[in-house]
Amino acid sequence: MSNWLFNEFDSVSAKQWKQKIQFDLKGADYNDTLVWKTNEDISVKPFYHADDFKDQLEISKIETSTWKICQSIFVADAKKSNKKAIDAIERGAESIKFIIPSESISINNLIENINPESIPLYFELQFLSESYIEELTAITSNTRIHILTDIIGHLAKNGNWFHNLKDDFSKFKTITTYTKSFSIDVSLYQNAGATIVQQLAYALAHANEYLNYFENNKEIPPIHQITFNVSVGTNYFFEIAKLRALRILWDILATEYNANSNCYILATPTKRNKTLYDYNTNMLRTTTECMSAILGGANSVFNLPYDAIYHKDNEFGERIARNQLLVLKHESYFDIVNNPSDGTYYIESLTQQLTEKALYLFKNIEKNGGFLKQLKEGTIQRKIKESLSKEEAQFSAEEEILLGTNKHPNTEDKMKQELELYPFVKTKQRKTLIEPIIEKRLAEKTEQERLKNES
Repeated sequence: MSNWLFNEFDSVSAKQWKQKIQFDLKGADYNDTLVWKTNEDISVKPFYHADDFKDQLEISKIETSTWKICQSIFVADAKKSNKKAIDAIERGAESIKFIIPSESISINNLIENINPESIPLYFELQFLSESYIEELTAITSNTRIHILTDIIGHLAKNGNWFHNLKDDFSKFKTITTYTKSFSIDVSLYQNAGATIVQQLAYALAHANEYLNYFENNKEIPPIHQITFNVSVGTNYFFEIAKLRALRILWDILATEYNANSNCYILATPTKRNKTLYDYNTNMLRTTTECMSAILGGANSVFNLPYDAIYHKDNEFGERIARNQLLVLKHESYFDIVNNPSDGTYYIESLTQQLTEKALYLFKNIEKNGGFLKQLKEGTIQRKIKESLSKEEAQFSAEEEILLGTNKHPNTEDKMKQELELYPFVKTKQRKTLIEPIIEKRLAEKTEQERLKNES
């Protein structure tokens, strides 16, 4: 459209818009009526304007149209998982994430007839083995693979190292020599109840522990790739801004170490807001969460089946989850427009504020000894628990809504006979080096009471 069409209209400043809104409020206070605060201590305004930005907005480095549909597969049997992966690829999956629990899994059998040159592969290993990584990288050399190795993430989640600090970092050093990459499990913090600012700051501090280690071990080859495993929540625009802020923060940190500033983001919907009762609403939640992941710039998105918290892996649930992504890509055209969030004043403002607040918190963590020290002292765990408690209080007061659970529940809904998996936090007394960070769903207490009262 020709620019002259717009030249006929006078521009309206942010101040003029605010004055007009204040007039229409007929005496009500602008801030008290229309501005609200989030758990991240961000004030959300009723409108955003170019005047809110001192500098010209930059174009994103990532092209959001290039995202891949990913299928996550837990590997109990290599040949069966191979068939499952091939079937998923034939049905629309464009990348595969294999979760490998032990060294007995044969890589050759697992990736037979799968071409990693055209299908990116992610390998999440639940063990630490130099020889297994050496074999894996030899078989899949010069291909598009991502080996997800995160010893600090294992410590944070389980409370113990795989072996001990010295041995784990020694093995980690050898593994990164083979892979020239490492990963950060950011999803743990989100699923445990951390705010978005905390998730970003902890991800940065977590990564900084590795970069410090590399800085002190010059013989390790340059790291070419970092992968962030991210869980995406239901706060639509904030989650878009979260992923954008994560890239900015990593670029800042990587530049300080002269490391590769590019990163991969592997995103999935959070488990935190998923519910046992009225479980079909989980499909609505995962749809918007996948949309946030795509618009935020995730490289690969793997969806969470609507029944994942209480059913074992099943063909129907996985097909529905994959089809949600196929609809977004091929019918909603989420693979056509590059970076539609660019220049959106609201999202750009959120991105800047999240970046600044996360950077401030990160610097505070480093000032107080770093991420590992604060994990050992229990500071990180305590801060997440505080955020968790605040959100649970909001849930109880119906300020945080989960439709079908704490708002408009179907009292006739029965789930006791449907449980194939235990859907709540499992408690097991064991000795740990640190207090583990525990993932917990928001609706657990309510659901346990309803299950107990089922006739």
